[in-house]
Amino acid sequence: MIGSLVAISFGTVFVLVNSGGLPAPWPLVLRVAGLLVAALLLVGLVRAARREAPAAGAGEAAGFMDRRYWIVVALEAVALFGGLAVINNVLDRPAVAVAWVAVVVGVHFFGLAAVWRMPRYHWLGAVMTALGVAGFLTHAFGGDAAAVGLVSGVGCGAALFATVALALRDATSAHHPTT
Repeated sequence: MIGSLVAISFGTVFVLVNSGGLPAPWPLVLRVAGLLVAALLLVGLVRAARREAPAAGAGEAAGFMDRRYWIVVALEAVALFGGLAVINNVLDRPAVAVAWVAVVVGVHFFGLAAVWRMPRYHWLGAVMTALGVAGFLTHAFGGDAAAVGLVSGVGCGAALFATVALALRDATSAHHPTT
């Protein structure tokens, strides 16, 4: 549940922040759609939480106290801020900053997948990393910051939303077997 809340939050941020450079009416359309999806996912999350036993979230919360989790987060922060410093201050390429964020966040999900034994995070990591690389390629082939933001930023928001939706689907099917 905690991981889903984090994913919904960051998915919303990815969509809201990275859709602004597009021509009208797309920023509004994407932002409203992102907020609507986030709201629907939150409703689903609340419903799923009510079905769970009261102590069910305790194991997940303990996962955030795992030393290995904090190592992954520390490495992510160093790569994220170090890379952004180089991109913005040395290379003067702020248009690809969100692509770098997508790559780093994507790679960090591989670490979390190992720490928490969550195979779905391998898929999320692969998708987000690929979206980051796609953003770099978009820029390399002449795309502007808005195009990179759409591919790497809005795309990553959608990937995070999709991951939560799949987790909710799985939680719902576990409570309502088809047999």
